[in-house]
Amino acid sequence: MHDTKERLSLLWIFAFLNYLYADVLALWDIVGSLKLVGAPHLPPWALAGSAVLMEIPIAMIVASRLLPFRANRLANIIAAAICTLVNGSLTYVPPLFGARTPALPEYLFFATIETVCTSIIIWQAWTWSGVEAAVSSERVVRQPEAGITSS
Repeated sequence: MHDTKERLSLLWIFAFLNYLYADVLALWDIVGSLKLVGAPHLPPWALAGSAVLMEIPIAMIVASRLLPFRANRLANIIAAAICTLVNGSLTYVPPLFGARTPALPEYLFFATIETVCTSIIIWQAWTWSGVEAAVSSERVVRQPEAGITSS
């Protein structure tokens, strides 16, 4: 798999599944520790923010395959930077200032994988050349090895 579009889409699927699994684990841990009386509830703005944040990797799975080179490269860099910064600031920054965070050991494990994955996405998109994108598009259109050419 040498096509950057495929590689970026695959990395987004991987990152998203890690986000999803980490959140499901955290939810089960919270539900298990609650007595349901006076259980804390997230305010609507936090739930909406979480939904928007999770939509980024979901949308990037499709966008990585459909967008043209320049828009694709820029979208991947921006989306991965947002995910990396939010994940890092919520997971790793508070302890540096002595703040207590609800980050559980299993969540820290997934957060590390997510941060590495989105950092790789940034690097892949940053180093993606227009030459590779042109060759990749030509390979799809012409497919000379299959004897198929479009004119």
